[in-house]
Amino acid sequence: MADDYVRRTAITRLSVDGEQHDLLEDTSTEWKRGCQLATDMAWGKCNAKSDVQPLAYDDIREQTDLGSQHAILATHQAAQAITGCIERRAKGKKVSKPTFTAPTVKYDTRTMTLFDDDTVSLSTTENRVRCPLALPETDDGYQRQYLDSDEWSVTESTLTARDGEFFLHIGFRRDKNDTERNTAEDGTVLGVNLGIENLAVTSTASFFSGRELTHRLREFETVRAGLQQTGTRSAHRTLVQSRGRELRYVRDVLHRASNALIDEGLRYDCDVIAFENLTHIRDRTGASWGHKWAFRTLYEYVEYKAEAVGISVKQVGSAYTSQRCAECGFTAEENRSSRTDFRCAKCGSEANADYNAAKNIGMRYVCRGQQSSRRTGDSQLALKSGTVTPKGGFTAYPNGFEAEFTDKPHPQHAEGV
Repeated sequence: MADDYVRRTAITRLSVDGEQHDLLEDTSTEWKRGCQLATDMAWGKCNAKSDVQPLAYDDIREQTDLGSQHAILATHQAAQAITGCIERRAKGKKVSKPTFTAPTVKYDTRTMTLFDDDTVSLSTTENRVRCPLALPETDDGYQRQYLDSDEWSVTESTLTARDGEFFLHIGFRRDKNDTERNTAEDGTVLGVNLGIENLAVTSTASFFSGRELTHRLREFETVRAGLQQTGTRSAHRTLVQSRGRELRYVRDVLHRASNALIDEGLRYDCDVIAFENLTHIRDRTGASWGHKWAFRTLYEYVEYKAEAVGISVKQVGSAYTSQRCAECGFTAEENRSSRTDFRCAKCGSEANADYNAAKNIGMRYVCRGQQSSRRTGDSQLALKSGTVTPKGGFTAYPNGFEAEFTDKPHPQHAEGV
């Protein structure tokens, strides 16, 4: 059973030539088509793998260039996405049919083979390609503890594209020991802070601006107030049309922001996306009611989209996350020098205030796992250049995976991340 295993992921860049790059890109395109085709066919009819596979397999094989095993995996991915929607609907939340846009491809032991010479063979739409793993030159990279161990075995993995390069998120598993058995899975956490200046900022230093949204919301509020004051039938019709435009615009912004957050979670192979508790967010941010609705809607969009790709979405308490220094832990009101800037009065660390808060939110979820009897406390926070644990243990990402800057504050670079 899956609950009897501890699972980990090792990320490594692939060294591919031009032909291999094109084949992997084509495979990613066909994978998305296959997943969408299976979802379109099964939506409203079934969600079990055993039902979706016979329903959609033949059509995927006929209408895409996917091989037989990848066609099967596409039906499984569709089943998982539909199941997530059904579970969300059961909680009384609105759902829509899943769409597949992320540049990823699932691999299993039939479509991927790891070799002892640090190469990997991957199935594509035409033939297999064998690529070197771009591992650190020294043998002290964190991937080695899984690649060189007989204790860990390879399981389902994910290929993802980023800035013209391919990264393989290799899945590993081992049997749980007695103390780990029957505990929930731990993993990598992405912290997210919501706000006015920046609609969303992640612990990996990804910024989604909120300035345009704020400007448009104010415009809508001004127009709406004027039409309501007029009170004529014509004004009422115009008000209805204005509300429709407002909703379409805001939902488009929120969909784009939620897609960016899901992409960031996939990019860093996160198991959990952690938000602050939204109950008192209006008091903390001074947001309008429109912003509060936008925050909650963004959370719900991320929640249902994350379910489709196997990521959990959680909320944690927000107390002092804007005043606490993510570097040394010192908490004080004077640390927050302005809405946008954070400077620790104790250690002197400087950072964008929303970025600092995002790291605190993510670390709060990680620390909560250490205090839970149901978890092993083996979670880690995703940062820009690596992962960190509450005790300060830092693991860098593979060379080339991210920018050369570390996660020490670099406010001069934050706006352009």
